[in-house]
Amino acid sequence: MPQRPTAKSAAKTKPTAQRKAAGSAKQSARDKLLDAAVHVVRQKGYASTSVDDLCKEAGVTKGAFFHHFASKEDLGVAAARYWSDFTTEFFNSAPYQKLSDPLDRLLGYIDFRREILRGKVEDFTCLLGTMVQEAYETSPKIRQACDESISRHATAVARDIVAAKKLYAPDARWDAEELALFTQVVLQGSFILAKAKQGPAAAEASVLHLRRYIEFLFNKPTGR
Repeated sequence: MPQRPTAKSAAKTKPTAQRKAAGSAKQSARDKLLDAAVHVVRQKGYASTSVDDLCKEAGVTKGAFFHHFASKEDLGVAAARYWSDFTTEFFNSAPYQKLSDPLDRLLGYIDFRREILRGKVEDFTCLLGTMVQEAYETSPKIRQACDESISRHATAVARDIVAAKKLYAPDARWDAEELALFTQVVLQGSFILAKAKQGPAAAEASVLHLRRYIEFLFNKPTGR
C-alpha cells in the first residue's frame, strides 16, 4: 500500500513557480511572466503587483509583457488557468492517488493538503484565492477564471466523495458535490488564517478538523 506523504516528501513536490521553472529547459517569455505572477501575486497580492514587478521577477522587458498580454488583468486570467493546469497535474501525481479505496484517497488528499503547509506563507497559499478575494468585484474576468479553476479542482475531489458515499454512506442525505466545495472553503479559509497569523499552525489545525469531519460523515474515526 502506498505510504501517506510525509512533510519532507510533500515539501519536495510542493507546487511552486520556481520548481516548475527549474523543470523547463528553456522557458518562453510568456511562461516566465506566468511563473512570476504565481510567485509575486501570492507574496504581494494582485492589486499591489505592478507590471514592472512582474517584468522584474520574470527578467523580461515591458515590451515582452505587452506582446503576450494586453493588460495585467489579461495576465491574471491566464495565470489562473496556468495555475489550475499545473496544480491539477500536481495532485493527480500525488501518492494518495494510488490508493484503491475512494475514502482512503479522500482522506489521503486531506492529509496531503495539510502536509504541504510548509515554508513561507506565499509558498503554500493559493493563487486563485488570493486573486479572487481582491478582484471579485473589480474584475469579472478574473473572478470567473478563479471560479472555474476552483470548481474544476472541487469536481476532481467530488469523484472520490461520490464513490466513497456509495460504499460507506449510501443513505446519507448530504450532497457529495457540496462536500467537495466545502473542502475548498476550509482550505481557502486556512490560507487566510495562515496569512493573518504569519504561519501554518492554525491552517494545519483547521485542515485536521476537516479530516475529522469527513471521518464523522463516513463513520470511520481514526483517532487523529
